[in-house]
Amino acid sequence: MAESGYESVICVKPEVHVYRIPPRATNRGYRAADWKLDQPSWSGRMRITAKGKIAYIKLEDKTSGELFAQAPVEQYPGISVESVTDSSRYFVVRIEDGNGRHAFIGIGFVDRGDSFDFNVALQDHFKWVRQEGELAKQAQSGENAGPKLDLGFKEGQTIKINIGNIKKKEDKTSKSRPAGSGFLPPPPGGKGIGVIPPPASQPPGIIEPPVSQTPQTSTSDVLFDLSPPAPSSGTDMWGDFAAAPRSVSLRGAMGALIIWVMSFHLTIFIVQSRQTSALSSWSDPSDTKLGPVLMDPRFPGFTFPG
Repeated sequence: MAESGYESVICVKPEVHVYRIPPRATNRGYRAADWKLDQPSWSGRMRITAKGKIAYIKLEDKTSGELFAQAPVEQYPGISVESVTDSSRYFVVRIEDGNGRHAFIGIGFVDRGDSFDFNVALQDHFKWVRQEGELAKQAQSGENAGPKLDLGFKEGQTIKINIGNIKKKEDKTSKSRPAGSGFLPPPPGGKGIGVIPPPASQPPGIIEPPVSQTPQTSTSDVLFDLSPPAPSSGTDMWGDFAAAPRSVSLRGAMGALIIWVMSFHLTIFIVQSRQTSALSSWSDPSDTKLGPVLMDPRFPGFTFPG
């Protein structure tokens, strides 16, 4: 990866101490307890910058910003930055002067949080460097593998998709529809208005129109219907007789009328017969008992014999 031309700041700490460290006696590492921690050699500001793959630890003056020392870091953890074995706030840094000379110094932070930020800043930078290297390798291997597979549609190319679920739903919907003339089924529990079935003698296939429920009032019904009014539905005492057709009640009324007329004429005939027999048996005009009766105005036109 080519080195970028700009420098970015990744961490700044306002206070850091620098110590002279003795030569390392063993391979176990450095110990901060061997340093003179109460007598730092220098105190100032620390700034970590990144330029390409390399990170730079710069120790600068707090007020003027003059560079005191610089440590280029190409790998972390590595030889450029090492942590001590007895504390998390102190590190050993390898500084360079730009002429090929280098030295190891100790740095320490007053706050433990500052040392944590210093450690995380270096880890994040080199993690990014590794990821960039892996992406570059993948891109290079992809170019060497050959042309990429083109899965796009060509001009004028179409595809056809068969969705089976929609067809199944349509079939279920058509099956659920009732077959017939399209009338809705009667509500559950309700009594539908049915058509009167044809009589047994009627040939099949011919259905008579339903009888209208509206009563037809005529003059004969009003004058001669002597039957008592039908009781209400709550007090129905006659059962199916109250639901008889109007033609049956009309024939009963005409029969009652004929009987009444015949009885009336028969009564008149009997009365006239009795009057005639009485007159023929009592022919004496001097009979005082019959005289007032025969002279009654209810018997007009009667003449006593001479």
